[in-house]
Amino acid sequence: MSSINDLSTSGLQLRRGWGPWRSTVELLSSMRFAISLLVVVAIASVIGTVLQQGEPLNNYIDQFGPFWGLVFRRFSLYNVYSAWWFLAILAVLVVSTSLCVVRNTPKILSDIRSFKLHLREQGLRAFHDKAEAVLPVAPDAAASHIRVLLAARGYAVQTRDSEGGVLLAAKKGGLGRIGYIFAHSAFVLICIGGLLDGDMMIRLQMLLTGKTPLLTNLQIADVPPQNVLSPNNPSFRGNLQIPEGGSSNVAVLSLGDGSLLQPLPFTIALRKFHVGFYSTGMPRLFASDVVITDAKTGRSFPALIKVNAPIKVDGVTIFQSGFDDGGSHLQFVAWPMRGAGDKGFALRGDVGSSRQLTNGAQSLRLEITGFRLMNVENLAKTATAKPGFMQSFDTHLGAAVDQDASDKPTNVGPAVIYKLRDAAGQATEYFNYMLPIRLDGLDMFIAGERSENGGAYRYLRIPADASGKVDGWMALRATLADPSARAQAVDAYVKASLPPNAAPQLVRQLQVTAGRTLDLFAGDIPRDDKTGMPLLKSPGGLAALGEFIERNVPKAEQSKASDVFVRVLNGTLWQLWEVARKREGLPPPVESGADDKFFNAAVVALSDAVFYPAPLYLQMVDFKQVQASVFQVARAPGKMVVYFGALLLILGVFAMLYIRERRAWFLVRDDGGTASKVLMAMSSNRRTLDFEREFHAMRDAALGAPPVANQE
Repeated sequence: MSSINDLSTSGLQLRRGWGPWRSTVELLSSMRFAISLLVVVAIASVIGTVLQQGEPLNNYIDQFGPFWGLVFRRFSLYNVYSAWWFLAILAVLVVSTSLCVVRNTPKILSDIRSFKLHLREQGLRAFHDKAEAVLPVAPDAAASHIRVLLAARGYAVQTRDSEGGVLLAAKKGGLGRIGYIFAHSAFVLICIGGLLDGDMMIRLQMLLTGKTPLLTNLQIADVPPQNVLSPNNPSFRGNLQIPEGGSSNVAVLSLGDGSLLQPLPFTIALRKFHVGFYSTGMPRLFASDVVITDAKTGRSFPALIKVNAPIKVDGVTIFQSGFDDGGSHLQFVAWPMRGAGDKGFALRGDVGSSRQLTNGAQSLRLEITGFRLMNVENLAKTATAKPGFMQSFDTHLGAAVDQDASDKPTNVGPAVIYKLRDAAGQATEYFNYMLPIRLDGLDMFIAGERSENGGAYRYLRIPADASGKVDGWMALRATLADPSARAQAVDAYVKASLPPNAAPQLVRQLQVTAGRTLDLFAGDIPRDDKTGMPLLKSPGGLAALGEFIERNVPKAEQSKASDVFVRVLNGTLWQLWEVARKREGLPPPVESGADDKFFNAAVVALSDAVFYPAPLYLQMVDFKQVQASVFQVARAPGKMVVYFGALLLILGVFAMLYIRERRAWFLVRDDGGTASKVLMAMSSNRRTLDFEREFHAMRDAALGAPPVANQE
């Protein structure tokens, strides 16, 4: 007896031990839990769509600031789809949906097979769609007639004796319930395929083998083994960039803030890269002529890889994903943008390279990031050199061209993109066109800059001189920065503006006004005697003149004072241009159409130049282009799983939408020998107008005037 009590006690303890597990399974397999996880996945997907993924950390810090930049990094919002928490949610969602399928599939299959013969009269009368009639035939004949009718309409029928009569239970469209199983199973398969082809397998290798992402830039040959994955990695997706004439057998897999190297079972050598463009400058097609060498057999064969036409080698699919610069060789002339120097110096560099630049007091790091051979711009309308050289005192560094409703796309030639980074690590990006662009009848060298990552470029427009070069404007800029040259220009302006017998006081007054105007325009801003701080916020140019007038001239007289300053500035700069040309051994300018146009554009450029953030302007003078092809290589065992899941999803949705389950019951009882009393009920998983019409048709056919049975 005691042993029986012990057994009962142990069974109770076992059931209690299974209690938490049962609760956990109930939670995981509940529909509410799965929907909650789906909402989280949807929110994460929205973040991954809105927020640019896979950018360098510095780009996010520039965009969101140091605090939020690091907070977003902490939660891996810059790589949402490979974040550990996103993969964990997907894994739990797979488990939850799988449990839901496992729990409900037996019930669904049982319900599909069941004819529900247990229903009684009271239950049938509870249905919304029901009917009752007395048929003038014996119960056996009525039941036979109803069975034939149901079979003709595609129903499967079973019968059971019930409550002194016969219950006929019929059903059709049961496969519609299979759609639930197919759809949920498809979701599980698609998620599993996505996890197999995602970062899960790589992270699992990192966990088991101690692999870590590489956080610094190294040559491939110098990368340590802990940053290199196994050649037998079952799942990966990476990129490799190969310049023309180069080859590679290692792909780079980005993972968070670092990268891993994936050895490939073959080597890709790029012989030639082909690219075509539309008239808008957008790439029309690009393809790569390659030679692929198998690592095991040493066999080589040529191949052409095009967009949307990948090839597969040793289980690895090679896609043509893009193109880039392969390290084009560029030559520059570096022109000073500060001080009285006007001589540029030669500079060479390759795209992707960097070097240190210094003038002794300031050090900058030059990073050449891009080269574009073709640049299509809309030159329909411009607003660079204006008829009067100044329309407002606050104009500086605008757009390269102003566009109106019409379009005039024009290829303006090559351009270079580079960054200048200061000692604090802050970088400004520059976009300089190599050739002058014809704007409003004057050739302009366009130099763009932006300090905000992803922001719009602001452009300095430098007019080309009579020789089509930038030298003339550079000489004028350097002369403006020379105090002795400014004084010489002021004296020449005063002498040309006043008669020889002018009063000494008037001469001194004009010299002071002209000298102050030219100094403010040149950026020689007076400073406070006590603090040493500049008295104006503007660094120079037209903006400094406008601020000076606003601070020192009564508002009622500012318009008149502006006209005076404009005339004085116009005259002194013209004299300064004469000084600059004389230093270059050139004849003085002539007040003609060509010289006037250059002068007006040059003055606007001088005003803009005080806002140009770089001490150097790099003018590209020659190049040798090297193109590179960007390939994506992938080993994706989950692809077929995803395809099969997609097929199941289509079948499941089709079954749930277009296959409707219908059930019908007929309870036939004797109503006086030669008559039968029939109670009919029908149900469907979705009550629609079609179902209502079918119910009425079934009722009329079954309970109308059936044929009389043979009484012989």
